[in-house]
Amino acid sequence: MQFTFTKYRKIFYGFSVILFVGSIASIFMFGLNWGIDFTGGSSLEVAYKEQNEVPSIESIRQALTDFNLGEIFIQKKGNRGIILKMKNISETEHQEILKKLEELARIEEGTESFQMIGPIIGRELKEKTKTAIILALVAITFYITLAFRVVSRPVKSWQYGLASLVALFHDVVIPIGVFAVLGHFYNVEIDLPFIAAILTVLGFSVHDTIVVYDRIRENLLRTNEKVFDLIINKSLNQTIARSITTVLTTLIVLFALFFFGDPTLKYFSLALIIGISMGAYSSIFIASSLLVTFYRSQIKK
Repeated sequence: MQFTFTKYRKIFYGFSVILFVGSIASIFMFGLNWGIDFTGGSSLEVAYKEQNEVPSIESIRQALTDFNLGEIFIQKKGNRGIILKMKNISETEHQEILKKLEELARIEEGTESFQMIGPIIGRELKEKTKTAIILALVAITFYITLAFRVVSRPVKSWQYGLASLVALFHDVVIPIGVFAVLGHFYNVEIDLPFIAAILTVLGFSVHDTIVVYDRIRENLLRTNEKVFDLIINKSLNQTIARSITTVLTTLIVLFALFFFGDPTLKYFSLALIIGISMGAYSSIFIASSLLVTFYRSQIKK
C-alpha cells in the first residue's frame, strides 16, 4: 500500500509555515548571539591538573567579578578544560585572570591558550559568512535548474530549482531560529562550528532533494502514467525508505555526539540534528509537493 503524500500537502505546508514564521519571529525578537569569532574579543583556554579540582562555572564567574569583563561566556572542555570568551583584554588583564584561575585550582603547565580577535576581522567574517550561505543557495538552485532541464514537462525545470530553494531556505532558517531562542535564554553563541553545521545542512538537504527529484525524472521519462500527482507519489514511495534510513543512521551518530561527545561540540551537533531533520522532512514533504502546487496552478491558468 502506497501513501498519498500530495493529498496532505496543505497540512505539511501548514506545519512548515508555523515553524518558519516562529523562527523568523525569534530571529527578529531576540536577534543572534554572535560569538567573538564575529564580534571580536578574547578567548582564554586552560586545563586543570586534576579532574576533581576543576572549579565550577559559577565559582569562576564569581572569582572574575572584580575585572569588570561585562558579559563573559564560560564553557567546560572535556574533563579538565575551561574556555572563557569575553571582550578584548590587555596582556596585563590576561595575566591577572590567569593568576585568579590558578588560585581556584592548579593549572596544568603548557595548556594555556589565548587569542584576540579584532572587531574589524569579526565584521568581515560575518559578512563573508552571509555571502557564503547566499552564494551556496543560488549555486544549488542554478545547478538543479540545469540538471532537470530534460524534464521540462509538466513543470518547468526552473520550478525544480525554485522548489529546492524554498526547501533549503526552510532548512536553514529553522535551526537559526532555534539558536536565536537558545542565545537569548541560555547564552548560546553563533560561532564558526555553527556556520559549518549550517553549510553541512545545505549539502545534506540538497542531496536528499536531488535523490527524490532524480526518481521523479526517471519516472517521468519511463512511465506511461499521465497524472503528475501519481508520478510524484510513486517516486516518493520509492525513495522514502532510503531517506529515512539515511537520516536515522546520521541522527544516531549526532545524538551520541550531543550526549556523550566533547562539550565544545554539543551545539554543533544540535544544529546538525535540527537542520538534517528539517532537511529530510522538506525533501519528502515540501520540495516535491511544491511541484504539484506549481503544476496545478499552471492547469488553472
